[in-house]
Amino acid sequence: MQNKEYLEFAKQIAYEAGKIMLKYFNAKDISSYKGDKTIVTLADKEINTYLISRVKEKYPTHSVDGEEEQFGKSDYVWVCDPVDGTAMYARHIPVAVFSLALVVNGVSQVGVVYDVFTDTLYSAIKGQGAYKNEEKITVNDFNLDDMRSVSNFDMWSNADYNLYDIIKTLGKKTYFVSIGSVIRGCMCVASGEFNLAIFPGTKRKNCDIAAAKVIVEEAGGKVTNLFGEEQRYDTDIKGAIVSNGKIHNEVVEIIKKCYSE
Repeated sequence: MQNKEYLEFAKQIAYEAGKIMLKYFNAKDISSYKGDKTIVTLADKEINTYLISRVKEKYPTHSVDGEEEQFGKSDYVWVCDPVDGTAMYARHIPVAVFSLALVVNGVSQVGVVYDVFTDTLYSAIKGQGAYKNEEKITVNDFNLDDMRSVSNFDMWSNADYNLYDIIKTLGKKTYFVSIGSVIRGCMCVASGEFNLAIFPGTKRKNCDIAAAKVIVEEAGGKVTNLFGEEQRYDTDIKGAIVSNGKIHNEVVEIIKKCYSE
């Protein structure tokens, strides 16, 4: 019963975050660059601050791990990416999404992802299935080399893991795209449009995968680090493979082979 209450709370935050995203979407001069040369917008900061104030008010013993701001220390952590796809959002390209998960002792228990531009809410409670606007969703069962196979990747110059050779190898089997938001790509896996998303993020990048972990796995897929291992989502991660499950081991083997060479 408690997780249901947490999910309703997360949904409320998501819809409010969507309003903030729309408020700034067409505004000028909404973005700046952080020390690590990644972009941040006024929407990121306002959403993160709003989440902290709501958690303090509703669940004062919980903590918040937001990509832009953190609060408290607890086994119950609200892990948030206020605007995933910030580079697209700052350029007025409607791809970005809001993501929030409740992570308990490192495990994602509740997750929501909200695409305000299509008014689409993805949600899941661990053990209770995954939903897209309250309709149950499942991953597809496509093999990598199925002509219907579409995969998403994220890649940037200073990422700890270089995916170039991996994308080159996997690209012989699947059609790769990079839609500009890893979380949006993960939701395409959850609802069956894609069968794979690969992500090289590490430091502070648990914020990108925490909600996707529970949503994709409740839809029947699988989420691990880049080497096929489980990982915590209340701390830094070692990248992510987000798949329909059927192709997961094959992808892991290809990645391990690329890294051993």
